[in-house]
Amino acid sequence: MRSVTVVGHRGDPYRARENTLASIGSAFAAGADAVEVDVRLTEDEVPVLLHDDTLKRLWRHDRPLSSLTHARLRELTGGGVPTLRDALLTAGAHRLMLDLPGGNEASVRRIVGAVREAGAGERVYYCAGAVAMLQVRAADPHAEIALTWTSLAPPRPALLDAVRPKWLNYRFGLVSRELAERVHRDGLLLSAWTPDTRRTMRRLIANGVDSITTNRVDVLASVLRKVP
Repeated sequence: MRSVTVVGHRGDPYRARENTLASIGSAFAAGADAVEVDVRLTEDEVPVLLHDDTLKRLWRHDRPLSSLTHARLRELTGGGVPTLRDALLTAGAHRLMLDLPGGNEASVRRIVGAVREAGAGERVYYCAGAVAMLQVRAADPHAEIALTWTSLAPPRPALLDAVRPKWLNYRFGLVSRELAERVHRDGLLLSAWTPDTRRTMRRLIANGVDSITTNRVDVLASVLRKVP
């Protein structure tokens, strides 16, 4: 079987609410090698798992996360929004890929610091656009980074030198064999997000991706079992 890293997108959201401990556990049980989660800060700077900047979509409270203390967040969600520390404990020896939506210098430093305090540096890698990943690199010279890139034009050499990513992370529709070959020639690994059909997964594998982030971990695991 080809070695392709299976990453659960916000956990296993078809089975459990995204960015929750149940979703993380379900993704690993279904065969994920890593789980991608979104990390933001509460008003009192506790790193928690939430993609959106408000609670409206998932928790039916139209309140910005940045206006809520962690204690108030727990009240509003019944403890459903986990802390980053709790997510790391749930993941155990498995890896988490931390996406940092809306990250600024202060929040990135706090999140990287929380990873360091938990002794989880070897079990964590980071993904987002160039601005956030430059901040991660400044906060941790040894961090593993997946630079999210949304253009077929390659990142500038100066940016790659500054960020020093291990991965380039592309929307799956941009991925071709030619792109994979170029990324590999540059000494980087290629990750793709977020295909959920067998046909697209098979195409990405045939094109040479090294990692796939999906909402359907079970489907991807099944596809990979059939790949020579």
